[in-house]
Amino acid sequence: MIFVSKAGSISSIRTALNLASDFDTIVVSKGEYSEGNLIIDKKIILIGKDFPVIDGKGDGEIFTVTSNDVHINGLLVKNSGISYLKENAGIRLDQVQNCSITNNKFIDNFFAVYLAKSAHCVVSGNFISGVKKRETNSGNGIHLWYCRDITIKNNRIFNHRDGIYFEFVRLGKIINNESGSNLRYGLHFMFSDSCEYTNNTFKDNGAGVAVMYTKNVLMTENHFEHNWGSASYGILLKEIADSRIENNILNENSTGLYMEGCSRVTIKGNNFIRNGWALKLMANSMENYFYNNNFIANSFNISTNSRQNFNTFEKNYWDDYKGYDLDKDGYGDVPFRPVTMFSMMIKSHPTSLILLHSLFVDILNIAESIVPVITPEALTDQKPRMRILN
Repeated sequence: MIFVSKAGSISSIRTALNLASDFDTIVVSKGEYSEGNLIIDKKIILIGKDFPVIDGKGDGEIFTVTSNDVHINGLLVKNSGISYLKENAGIRLDQVQNCSITNNKFIDNFFAVYLAKSAHCVVSGNFISGVKKRETNSGNGIHLWYCRDITIKNNRIFNHRDGIYFEFVRLGKIINNESGSNLRYGLHFMFSDSCEYTNNTFKDNGAGVAVMYTKNVLMTENHFEHNWGSASYGILLKEIADSRIENNILNENSTGLYMEGCSRVTIKGNNFIRNGWALKLMANSMENYFYNNNFIANSFNISTNSRQNFNTFEKNYWDDYKGYDLDKDGYGDVPFRPVTMFSMMIKSHPTSLILLHSLFVDILNIAESIVPVITPEALTDQKPRMRILN
């Protein structure tokens, strides 16, 4: 075991790394260490005692890990260098396996944690806060590129460009993280198949969460909250296939769920609450199945850009359903049309939003529901629930 302290015989982390052999443990005592561009190329455990501060002073990367079986715990890592040419990180894992970054603090780094071409690693229990000035000089909190079997759990991530970013990742797991107040997305991933996102909170982000060009995704028991703006969403799905969006809460977003070019996605057991639009469903989204969802206190339930419908809505609860249940089976006897005439009008005349909740609009919507003229006649819930699904 190698001990590093400001008053000891080994007073720098760089010296300790040079002295270490495979499977050594380096313990860093409390204090401030102005060091950066540290290469870890041995199988070691690096432990901080009382969160020693590793300050990169805004010059390049702080830790670059190029060995398998490296475990970093208990450090405060800050001030990796901002660069427009290189994605400098507080800690980078580069082409490694079986590494972990746990229970650290990352403050004011360009990128906080960066994994490239790595597998079977864990990033857990970290607190991550960025600079949050502009997208051009803010990197991502946790960034994965070309990785496999990575677990991201129990992290708190704030004030970066994207809180969590996946690109070309397979079999990733994002569990019980909080990602908020980021400039762009709380979660942003592309081309990342067979990943799971469970019990996370994405709140107060610039544009919400974006999931694009991906298949076989499971998103369950997450909270998507307070993502407001003209281009903000609880979840944006683009070119997603064969996936499941289940038991999530989408609360107070400009648009709860936006779907474009999606197919064979099951949307089940979700709560859409107090959103501007609960769901925006584009015409090129087909064979998606919406059932057992609650739509409560949204300004608009569904908006679409087509009079056709190739998706199935069944057994959802709609708080503005006015039908009846004579046979007492818990489902309305009259189908429900969740797309209103006014929601179609707003697409071409946004300023008409000022008429929301007016008697005139109510009359238009009632007339359209009886004899559909501009709303998609086939987009109906044939068995709307009479009561909220708990």
